[in-house]
Amino acid sequence: MQPLPDLGSLSDEELKQLKDELEGQERELSYQRRILHGKIDILRAELVARLQRSGGRSVLDHVDVARLSEILAGKASPES
Repeated sequence: MQPLPDLGSLSDEELKQLKDELEGQERELSYQRRILHGKIDILRAELVARLQRSGGRSVLDHVDVARLSEILAGKASPES
């Protein structure tokens, strides 16, 4: 994000143009944010559906937490 220019040195037209450009960027970011939230909601719903189908078992039930802790602590190497 670029800092604002010296506003006192800009003409009224340049100020209006800069404001319009920033408002356009804001609209685009807002749109992208809504798209991301929609995708997150879809993924969350899929995870919930999978948990319901599996009787509540998580994919993490199969993770060897002790082994993972050793790997992350540098005490063991991951399996090839």
